[in-house]
Amino acid sequence: MKTKFLGNNKASINSPGSSKILDPIVRQNQSSAISGVDYWNAYEFSFLDSNRHPLLKVVEIVIPASSARTVESKSLKLYLNSFYKKKFENEADVLIKITKDLSRLTKSEVKAKFIKKFSLEPKSLNLNKTALKFTKPKLPICFSGFRSICPVTSQPDFANIYICTDQKIEVSWLKSYLISFKEKGEFHEQCIEDMLHALIDKYPDSSFEVCGRFMRRGGIDINPIRSNKKTLIFKNFRVFNQ
Repeated sequence: MKTKFLGNNKASINSPGSSKILDPIVRQNQSSAISGVDYWNAYEFSFLDSNRHPLLKVVEIVIPASSARTVESKSLKLYLNSFYKKKFENEADVLIKITKDLSRLTKSEVKAKFIKKFSLEPKSLNLNKTALKFTKPKLPICFSGFRSICPVTSQPDFANIYICTDQKIEVSWLKSYLISFKEKGEFHEQCIEDMLHALIDKYPDSSFEVCGRFMRRGGIDINPIRSNKKTLIFKNFRVFNQ
């Protein structure tokens, strides 16, 4: 995969808010049977109001999993970071620009909003500590300390993984499977899709929803949700107390 900025420490942007810096990534092996979204939270987003006063906001960006393309993370960071010297008459105009630029890039309907409060973390079974041999149907499962590797920079990524299903899952198998990602070079989205497919393969005719709450890097976290059913349970909740 060729990218403009990922792995490049000398990347810069001269035109504030320019969509030209955004770098698309084509989604691989998409299936119409899989639904979901990617929640991107930018915690350090700044722009100028009509009086050229700086404002600092947290912006939530939602990209559908069905989009033909997604955005490369470093290019999005550079794009959002460049807004600090761009003036807007009102906050709605900021969000309109972001949604337009990203919808065009991803060939989908992207949503964006400013948020002050995240949804609550769901109550769940702690997979790391449970003595159960099988999980309980419909009770969300949480595995903490998940680790994978960025396939471009080889830097580690960490997350909590949440799974909701109507099936009893063998605890030892699931823990071993999730731990097996620790040296695997995959983007966040592909890790979550791999998990969903592995669960479906092992437990056919069951419903699954898998959510990865990844720790942020460069002021942004990426949180994919994938499911083999249309209605999603998991929201944009916050973990790690950050």
